[in-house]
Amino acid sequence: MTQMPLYFDYAATTPVDERVIQAMVACLGQNANFGNPASTGHAYGSQARLAVEQARRQVGELVGAQADDLIWTSGATESNNLAIKGVAYASAPGRRHIVTSCLEHKAVIDTVRVLETEGFDVTWLVPDSQGLIQPQAVREALRDDTLLVSLMMINNEIGTLTDIARIGEIVRDHGALLHVDAAQATGKVAINLAQLPVDLMSFSAHKTYGPKGIGALYVGARARPALQAQIHGGGHEQGLRSGTLATHQIVGMGSAFALAGAQMEEETRRIAALSDRLRSGLLSLPGVCLNGCGQQRIPHTLNLAIARSGFNAMSLSASLALSSTSACNSANAAPSHVLVALGLTPEQALGSVRISLGRYTQPQDVDRALEVITAALTAPAALW
Repeated sequence: MTQMPLYFDYAATTPVDERVIQAMVACLGQNANFGNPASTGHAYGSQARLAVEQARRQVGELVGAQADDLIWTSGATESNNLAIKGVAYASAPGRRHIVTSCLEHKAVIDTVRVLETEGFDVTWLVPDSQGLIQPQAVREALRDDTLLVSLMMINNEIGTLTDIARIGEIVRDHGALLHVDAAQATGKVAINLAQLPVDLMSFSAHKTYGPKGIGALYVGARARPALQAQIHGGGHEQGLRSGTLATHQIVGMGSAFALAGAQMEEETRRIAALSDRLRSGLLSLPGVCLNGCGQQRIPHTLNLAIARSGFNAMSLSASLALSSTSACNSANAAPSHVLVALGLTPEQALGSVRISLGRYTQPQDVDRALEVITAALTAPAALW
């Protein structure tokens, strides 16, 4: 059997935690909790509904939200679509300006571009030299007709952390709504929606050791009357997202978020130590520098520009599973739009590498990654 490479692509997806799998299996099969959560007229449906609502509370506890403010979706992409389109299509004719950035995930960028073709006016913020969207840039972009600001909490490619608290205050004082894509943030940084001035926030299970195909959207009090459903057919989820609830996936997300909350501090400390070891070792190599801010970031994701002619992250794929961009860009072999926005040329972007660490990364894995990358960058040029 072919040996699999060491996994350093946690920003793309995480393996489902074995404890989460056990919780999900308990919702599958004839003798399990398989009922339709909407069929509350009998015990099967009622038990499933209880499991769904427990999971909703578990997600809420991790992010400081009331359970009733969380709407189940199929993932962060759908959550982003519901938040952005849902607000846009419910807007008044005189309020059709949206502010976002060119650093966002394609689930936000492509959604906003669709609205742009439909007559919405969009301001595309550009990052500073450190790859950050500064609060002052948001302030300057706001207009009398601004409806919505949509920014990610943690960038999925370079790991930078946006000052959502300050931006939220600015947006709220202006009277607009703030949507935050937090797919990369859960289990990595503290989130308290009881205090953060955020109106809509998107979550994904599979970035936090839960299953793919399930996510949630936080809908705060200011956003609720301004949000229009995008999927119809039964009035599920308070009329905002119709469709039979996938009990096993929802229970998986709840279990994953509960585990994330219980071990976030210890896990982040461990990953930070491994990340520091990897970062210092790689930055000591010739022609290697960090993409994005070195301080305002999470330790889990490193993005490195490698000035070596012909270097491509895929050349390491036999030993290390990592990437040069996000999964959505990898599908068409395009250079990272995030790195290009930071000022890198397409060639420099394709020569960069994203290394993301996670729950199962071990010290020996970091040592091996350093060994492989060092060997690649110190090999004679002819070998390329």
